[in-house]
Amino acid sequence: MSAASNRLRFEEQFQCAICLDVFTDPVTTPCGHNFCKNCIAQHWNTQVKCNCPLCKELFCNKPRLKVNTLLSGMIAQFRQEAEHRASSSSEQQAAGPGEVPCDLCTGTRVKAVKSCGVCLHSYCETHLKPHLTRSHLKKHQLMEPMEDLEARMCPKHQRPLEMFCINEQTSVCPMCAVFEHKTHKVVLLSEYEEQKMGQRKTDEDVEVFNALVEYVEGAMKQLMDRMDQEEEAMGAQLKGTVSKELKKLSEPELKRKQQFAVDVTLDPDTAHPKLILSDDGKRVSLSDVRKPLPDYPKRFSSGQSVLGRQSFSSGKFYFEVQVKGKTEWVLGVCKESVNRKGKITLSPDGGLWVIWLRNGNEYIACENRTDIDLSLRSVPEKVGVFVDYEEGLVSFYDVGAAALIYSYTGCRFSDKLIPFFCPCRNYGRNNSAPLIICSVNQTV
Repeated sequence: MSAASNRLRFEEQFQCAICLDVFTDPVTTPCGHNFCKNCIAQHWNTQVKCNCPLCKELFCNKPRLKVNTLLSGMIAQFRQEAEHRASSSSEQQAAGPGEVPCDLCTGTRVKAVKSCGVCLHSYCETHLKPHLTRSHLKKHQLMEPMEDLEARMCPKHQRPLEMFCINEQTSVCPMCAVFEHKTHKVVLLSEYEEQKMGQRKTDEDVEVFNALVEYVEGAMKQLMDRMDQEEEAMGAQLKGTVSKELKKLSEPELKRKQQFAVDVTLDPDTAHPKLILSDDGKRVSLSDVRKPLPDYPKRFSSGQSVLGRQSFSSGKFYFEVQVKGKTEWVLGVCKESVNRKGKITLSPDGGLWVIWLRNGNEYIACENRTDIDLSLRSVPEKVGVFVDYEEGLVSFYDVGAAALIYSYTGCRFSDKLIPFFCPCRNYGRNNSAPLIICSVNQTV
């Protein structure tokens, strides 16, 4: 193993799982995991119960943590060696006039080789390595070194301007693309910059599409003029066919997804003993009584969860669930091999791709190692779930608003996927409304 690989491996061992940076005042929890002292303290201050952010072990009382002196000493030595390496590198690659310096270098600042549109920092070759090797950083948008990265932040949503609206010729963030520019043609900023350097594929596609629409409209006019001269019955039939085909050109995104609707019913053999399922397998709610059911291998023993009967290992599928009147729920899909007898981890690493409503108004996307807060313009009463197995995509929609809520992208599926439902606890009667699997209405 090379010296660079060894350094990267040691740096990952010294990384706090909460702030994703090298430990500051490292402390060790009773379960054996290490965190920055301030990070774990802030985490526990925001939780009702104290648990480990990594293994989720629950502590009856908040542990009194002391700095791990051995680990702290090792980190101090690691930092000293890192600063020495950075100083040595700076002597050879210091940024010159007109060059962008690295934001992480101390002392003499080394010339940056890339800028990150997510972190809003520029990096030299040494400090860029985490973006090339760590899975959560590989997804960031890297670009040629540039100054004034703050200007690339959306002033409204405080997210990177990593997309470009063709219609209005302006840079936008992903939230702008979903809401203010949802009817416009939006591409990645990197893709648009490639077009400016000579790759004009998107412009050509737009021209071809416009030419196609113009041709179809002209052909339609000619056909309509001709049909006016035909017999009334035949003309009505042809007009209906042509109108239906032309309407497909302007179908909204959600309606295109609804074309892949499947009939989903609940599997009682997977249902937690406290769940109540309707006879038609379309409704699920939580009871206060635990029923004496056979402990089948595929039945959930915790988590108040139930799966659909149907499973999918290829293609695309879509289903809708009514969540009206509920203050907490979890919906999505899971791997067939998901853990059903112990604690459920709501993340792709745990075999689930879900969104979670909690506390009545907090919508969460459960990514690996972090929860993403979702800002919704309206309260969904019906949620649509769309999966493209080969594309590695799981998307959630507010059906009433015909708006995208969140998408998991770049997923790698190797197991069968099954619809996942959790009505969550009743909290008295505040959350007693059922989850209802609905028939899909394609008149969005």
